[in-house]
Amino acid sequence: RHGLAGKKPPAEKGDAEQPTAEHWAGAVLPGLLRSYTPAEIFACGETAVLLPAGAPGKGESPGERLTLLLCANASGSEKVPLRAVGDSPRPRCLRGVNLEQMPWSYRAGSLAGLTAPLFAEWLREFNEGKRRQGKSVLLLLAKHEAHPYLQMSNVRMVFVPPATALAQPLDRGIASDLKGHYRRRLLRWLPAERGAGQPSLLDVLHMLAQAWGDVHPGLIASCFRAAGFTPDASAEAVSLTSAPGPLSREQLERDGDPAEADGDEGMAEGEDAAELAAVPPCPSEREVWRSLATLRRYLECQATSPDLFQAFYELEDAVHMVS
Repeated sequence: RHGLAGKKPPAEKGDAEQPTAEHWAGAVLPGLLRSYTPAEIFACGETAVLLPAGAPGKGESPGERLTLLLCANASGSEKVPLRAVGDSPRPRCLRGVNLEQMPWSYRAGSLAGLTAPLFAEWLREFNEGKRRQGKSVLLLLAKHEAHPYLQMSNVRMVFVPPATALAQPLDRGIASDLKGHYRRRLLRWLPAERGAGQPSLLDVLHMLAQAWGDVHPGLIASCFRAAGFTPDASAEAVSLTSAPGPLSREQLERDGDPAEADGDEGMAEGEDAAELAAVPPCPSEREVWRSLATLRRYLECQATSPDLFQAFYELEDAVHMVS
């Protein structure tokens, strides 16, 4: 139906036939890359993040984590929505959420780890998305027991030989940049303002989606070049300094403070006191966060497209800038 077939990749016929990492990087990989543009070259892999202690929707085990499946292309123009894998098969906080329209997806796996069936499911969805777009792409990934090989109609899977010299782009700085943005957003979660205690698993999934969006396309492209995963990869060292992105918490506190109000200068001449009394007061920060939480919940239940959340995330960031 989807042009899929489970089989061994040609390179796995025998260890003696497999090229060395050096030969693969110098001869095989360049030939593969020449057939694709940077926008058609993807790499995927997993990384783990810890859930906040006491977060609703998680178990009681200390240090509980989520495994994230990350996938992006070499130009940085496309970041595939995050796939998160956790312990709980039916988190209470996800009840009532229209999961098909979220900018992330969640699955339950043994010990919150990615399994071969879960990865095969993601591969089929990725291939179907490319089939609908009419695109054929290259997917580079590490060989792992949780990475079954599928022959697909629009995605060509190629396993990268295990070698430190062939570190995946995700390990060159993409995953660490995502985690940095995630930590900053966790620190920005102020219970006193939100009145909601610790963030739930649902809150964390939204924060991770925002953090993934914060990873700059220029950084992704630099990490692909540093790994040699682009047709025009240079031998020169590539700086992995993140391109300008979201302001840090310190910058937000320094630059985002609103100007001091001049205070009430009194009633304008001829202005009616009753009319002034009818003007609603400025809401407190806690009231603003409650309103945003209500709006997010409405979108979680009624959203017709994951793109709606990008607008909501931008609104939430704007409120942080002025609060």
